[in-house]
Amino acid sequence: MKSSEFKVRVQAFGRFLSGMVMPNIGVFIAWGLLTALFIPTGWFPNEQLAKMVGPMITYILPLLIGYNGGKLIAGDRGAVVGAITTVGVICGTSIPMFIGAMIAGPVGGYVIKKFDEKMKGKIKSGFEMLVNNFSAGIVGLILAVIFFYGVGPVVEQLNTLLGVGVNRLVQAGLLPLTSLVVEPAKVLFLNNAINHGVFGPLGIQQVSETGKSLFFLIEANPGPGLGVLLAYMMFGKGASKDSASGAAIIHFFGGIHEIYFPYILMKPMLIVSLVFGGMTGVFINVLFGGGLVAPPSPGSIFAIMALAPKGEMLPVLLSVVGATAVTFVTAAIVLKSSKEIEEDMKSIKSFVAESKTLETISRIIVACDAGMGSSAMGAGVLRKKIEAANLPIEVANCSISNLTEDMDIVITHKDLTERAKKTVSSPMHISIDNFMNHKFYDHLVENLKERFKDVHIEIENNEKKIVKKGSVNPDILRKDGVLIGLESVSKEKAIDEVAAHLEKLGYVGKGYGKYMQEREKVSTTYIGNYVAIPHGTVEGKKKVLKSGIVILQYPNGIDFGNGNKAYFLIGIAGKNDEHVEIISKIADVIEDEDEVLVLKDEKKAEKIYKIFNV
Repeated sequence: MKSSEFKVRVQAFGRFLSGMVMPNIGVFIAWGLLTALFIPTGWFPNEQLAKMVGPMITYILPLLIGYNGGKLIAGDRGAVVGAITTVGVICGTSIPMFIGAMIAGPVGGYVIKKFDEKMKGKIKSGFEMLVNNFSAGIVGLILAVIFFYGVGPVVEQLNTLLGVGVNRLVQAGLLPLTSLVVEPAKVLFLNNAINHGVFGPLGIQQVSETGKSLFFLIEANPGPGLGVLLAYMMFGKGASKDSASGAAIIHFFGGIHEIYFPYILMKPMLIVSLVFGGMTGVFINVLFGGGLVAPPSPGSIFAIMALAPKGEMLPVLLSVVGATAVTFVTAAIVLKSSKEIEEDMKSIKSFVAESKTLETISRIIVACDAGMGSSAMGAGVLRKKIEAANLPIEVANCSISNLTEDMDIVITHKDLTERAKKTVSSPMHISIDNFMNHKFYDHLVENLKERFKDVHIEIENNEKKIVKKGSVNPDILRKDGVLIGLESVSKEKAIDEVAAHLEKLGYVGKGYGKYMQEREKVSTTYIGNYVAIPHGTVEGKKKVLKSGIVILQYPNGIDFGNGNKAYFLIGIAGKNDEHVEIISKIADVIEDEDEVLVLKDEKKAEKIYKIFNV
């Protein structure tokens, strides 16, 4: 296996682990604050309110993790079965079962997914709901029993052994050595997996026993990242120095640690600085007994201070300051001894060459591992530049796992690009070294402006409206796009004929008809007044080569069910908004039912073309 492929798989697995926990961060924070405030050693001890701490950590959090684990595998049914399975592992142990939930949830989702695949097409019509409900209940119950007797106790023993091992590291003073693994792994965008998949469960177990845990500060300590960014502010060069101050604010006060990863990847030797800084922070926490009552997410200094135990904030702050200082000093040495960093603009050159193959560019997505940190920052920078250039392009951010084929351009960090390409293949992929590289975005916008030199935007009713200079693109509805006098066939056959004509005229690629048929099954495309508008699903957009419309006339009509007959099938292949104006004109024509009835017998295709297009 190639190293790049191995890295992609590791990142994907890490993303899966964090995907079970990330949606529940609000619950973790609620539990953390509840613990910090109301337990006997909390800021405001309250015996009654403290009763919520136990049920939340024992039942709610593991159940939500199991629910999300099942959902990631098999959607809503997987979520339900995953939650049922997790009940077995919860009740089969005497400790909070976070690791067990991370196993039970996905297993439940996987089993019900395989069951559904075996039963596909074998359930009689009308019995679907009955079978679905009973199968989820029965499969979930069986798995819950298995996990109660066979998995829960095993996981509990493993958890105990892991705890013993960690305690020995603490007693031997070797826990700081974990930074040798943690800091490099973070830079490979595995920070969420490490924090929520490894240290989170260990920390929560420790909190239930001692009231606090230093595990919450091994990965989340913002000191190492701050130290690197401060070094760049003082000793960096070019764009990296200019952007470091903004990144430092976002990282330290906003808690978005991914923002500093590209600065490390530009100068890999800085990983050594992170390791020394991380080890320093862990050592200080071990020495002075520092720790938090819950995982800080995001890892902002504010969240860390809020989750420090009552009267024990000083050790926590010392660990942050110590990690920052050591990282800063060592990073400064690396940066002062290095040559000026050249900005890599190969991605822009590649964009200029490859973008000619794109029919349009209307949606750009900046993606990262979780979709909440560095990608949000990058999308914010690019969005401002796009708006300043008055370009009709949507800019958004998301996680790599949420990418879809209907996006035009996907921008990712170079270490995540291969994973993004495995997720979606239709969009153009652009790699970037630094999500805060303003120079990169400036070049990108300048090249995008060339593509929209014949377009401007007007504000109408407080909304942006794209206005193209000159007339409507005549290639969208051509004279040979109108076919008349066709014989009546089945609805499915007629839709195939529409797809075939779209393909013949070069609007879509082979196979688009399948997506038109799938769209028809979701809900009818018959819109009334004897007209249907067959078109593909969102997924089918990857088959659209350029925007186009075809009009097929069936004088004797096509049966669309429920007494609906269509004399005109208007096939649509929408790549962007170019076809909207003609659609508007067509709507004006078919608004008159009598006009449609007259046109259904028209013998000249050119006349129909002029009526719909002029």
